[in-house]
Amino acid sequence: MGDVKVGNTAGISIVDFGGFLDGTRKQAVADAMVESFKNIGFVYLVNHGLSQGKIDSTFEWSKRFFAQPTDTKLLAPHPASGAHHRGYSAPGVEKVVQNVFDAEELVKQRQAPDFKESFECGREDDPGMPNIWLPDGVLSGFKEACLDFYWTCREVELTVLRALALGLHVPEDYFIQYHVAADNQLRLLHYPSVPIERLSNEEVTRIGAHTDFCSLTLLLQDQVGGLEVEDPQNPGQFKSAAPIPGSIIVNAGDFLMRCRYLPDVSTHGQLY
Repeated sequence: MGDVKVGNTAGISIVDFGGFLDGTRKQAVADAMVESFKNIGFVYLVNHGLSQGKIDSTFEWSKRFFAQPTDTKLLAPHPASGAHHRGYSAPGVEKVVQNVFDAEELVKQRQAPDFKESFECGREDDPGMPNIWLPDGVLSGFKEACLDFYWTCREVELTVLRALALGLHVPEDYFIQYHVAADNQLRLLHYPSVPIERLSNEEVTRIGAHTDFCSLTLLLQDQVGGLEVEDPQNPGQFKSAAPIPGSIIVNAGDFLMRCRYLPDVSTHGQLY
């Protein structure tokens, strides 16, 4: 058998997940994933089991949604509070600022909005954060496509968590008990064209450097790409995580990074 690590780009391992799914190389795949997480916080997965046809279809729905007139997209408005992560957010409305503690620098950064637009949804039965959809009859099929992809990604998430547990040498279902509720978020993102001069002059930005607060993020890129990751050996320097056809990039979030395993002979341990 060949190596489960089939490549490397920007310091991120490319791991063949097929050996975990078919059971032939579960431990080797799990170990390779954890190693890449420890090295840089990301891993590319290929042969991950998520249908390429379904991925392509979701990107097409995303394009169709963002191609709608602004007034149409605003029929499903992201609440202004910023705490309800559902619905459509227009370019320049949001600003990602993280780990900036100087008041003057914070004011400066907020003067350059993030030039992107997004649409977010989750499970339909979430009483605390209900979905916000376009009215019936507007872009028919979009809601159903989003929900279908949301639940498909949920299954991928649980499988990745099982592999991660195996790589950390805890029972394979260890993380599942902490992710019983499907409190996930599907986020469609679009970066409209903007004159390079506005970016160079820092009149607008895309999304600034940040970490994700969750356990895991599953990232899917089209051929345009744009994702960059910080080089842990050279803080402040970023490398392009180029799109790899048929791959998912998995990002270890803050919650996962803050966890540590404490052996316990009476249980399987605890995560803090």
